Amino acid sequence: MLRIGELAERSGVSVDTLRYYEKEGLLPDAQRGDNGYRYYAADNLERLHFILRAKRLGFTLADIRELLSLQVDADAHTCEEVKHVAEDKLAAIDARLAELHHMRQALAHLTDACCGGPHAATQCTILTAFANGKAAPEPHQHRHDA
Repeated sequence: MLRIGELAERSGVSVDTLRYYEKEGLLPDAQRGDNGYRYYAADNLERLHFILRAKRLGFTLADIRELLSLQVDADAHTCEEVKHVAEDKLAAIDARLAELHHMRQALAHLTDACCGGPHAATQCTILTAFANGKAAPEPHQHRHDA
C-alpha cells in the first residue's frame, strides 16, 4: 500500500491531481487508515501511468474513463471497440489540425497586410480587421512625413 504522497511522488502528479482522479472515478477509492491517510494499492501506479500516457495523446478524462473500463473488463470487449475510441480521437485531432491550419492562414494574412511600422495603431489593419470582422484586410500605406 502507498500513501497518497508516495503515489504522487512515484507517478509525478500532485496529490491534488490524485484526489481529483479518485473523485472522477479514474482511480478506485483509496482505503483510509486509522490516521485518516489515503492508502492506494501499488497497482494504482500502473493505472496512473496509463492515464498519463493517454492524456499525452490528447484523450480527455471521459475518454480515459472509457478506455479504463475497456481495460478493466478486457475479456468482455474487443479490439474493435478500443480501436473505435482511438479512431474517434484521431478524427478529432485531424479536425483540430485543420482548424489550426485555417487559423494560421488567416492570421498570416492579417500580419502580412500590416506594415508593422512605428506608426500609431489607429489605422492598424489587424485591429481594424478584428473590429470590422474582415478576415482579409487591404494592406495600408502610411504617409512618410519628411
